[in-house]
Amino acid sequence: MDDINFAVLGTGGIGRRALDYSRTKEHLTPVAACDRNGVAVDHDGLDVDELLAATEGNIASDGGEVSTANRTSSDTSDGSAVAVKQSGEQKGVAASVQAEPTENPIDDIIAESDRIDAVLIALPNLEHDFIPRVADRIAAADYEGVLVDVLKRSRVIGLLDERAEALEESGITFVCGAGATPGFLTGAAALAAQSFVEIDEVEIWWGVGLKSGYEDNRGTVREDIAHLDGYDIETARDLTDEEIEAIVDEHGGVIEFHDMEHADDVLLERAGICDAEDVTVGGILDVRSDEKPTTTTVRVTGRTFDGEVGTNTFTLDDATSMEANVNGPALGYLKAGVRRNRAGEYGVFGPADLMPGF
Repeated sequence: MDDINFAVLGTGGIGRRALDYSRTKEHLTPVAACDRNGVAVDHDGLDVDELLAATEGNIASDGGEVSTANRTSSDTSDGSAVAVKQSGEQKGVAASVQAEPTENPIDDIIAESDRIDAVLIALPNLEHDFIPRVADRIAAADYEGVLVDVLKRSRVIGLLDERAEALEESGITFVCGAGATPGFLTGAAALAAQSFVEIDEVEIWWGVGLKSGYEDNRGTVREDIAHLDGYDIETARDLTDEEIEAIVDEHGGVIEFHDMEHADDVLLERAGICDAEDVTVGGILDVRSDEKPTTTTVRVTGRTFDGEVGTNTFTLDDATSMEANVNGPALGYLKAGVRRNRAGEYGVFGPADLMPGF
């Protein structure tokens, strides 16, 4: 009853690490994985070591054409691909001996979905409606199970909430924004808020050192650049790899962000913790060092039932990597989603919804 078979959509940095990390989580078995080039399925459990070796490495644009029906968010607006994982003569997952080349990776996963309890959508959301559209396709295929994503943008939550009734009717439990921030830190804020009867402010400040390097985190860096002044999600999506590297060089490899459009705000509001406008998110990204450039903290300031004003602070140890802080919580939320799904609870849930009620 506790065993969970799950699939991963996307084998970029997050997807690959989720597969790796899953081996430390009890009762979790990865049975399917795909990228834009291939799909691997083994309902007895994938050979994770072989799959990771096959998908190792990251290169710049290959200029290949992709099907617009199956574009991943690593594709540019004109249909050419960027940041495509490659290995040997075949590309990405297709290089694995467990895989088959495909032009319809999402459809191929859907075809196996009757034996899959949960799907982790490990794709950058460089088009606001990309993940909601993936949810539409999976729901239309009569899937009954769990979907989990690690999206960042606030406005995407509204698109998912618009689909809540349809997902509920389909028997789908969708846990959205389930990475580090939003996700881990959203949950920490919701827990820290329990000391108060009224919340004045939630401040999330993160530090990330890309231990695995820029080459293995192109999608993440591209998404973050969209938060800089003068950029948005559309302009960041269309940047070439050379332009991204120039931006990184301009900042000396260390980029600081303020007032980011991170979904922590609307996720905390929808859980009744505070108003979205009372949440601020910022941080520092160092793409050239293993060390975190600043300590990750969550500060929740509020008033207690007996009239005192205080601040609860949650701090992540600097030794915990981005990989650990994204993938551990994502898989934990996946397991929580499966428990809810098996109990008959369907619809859209944020990470704060799975914490004690405010």
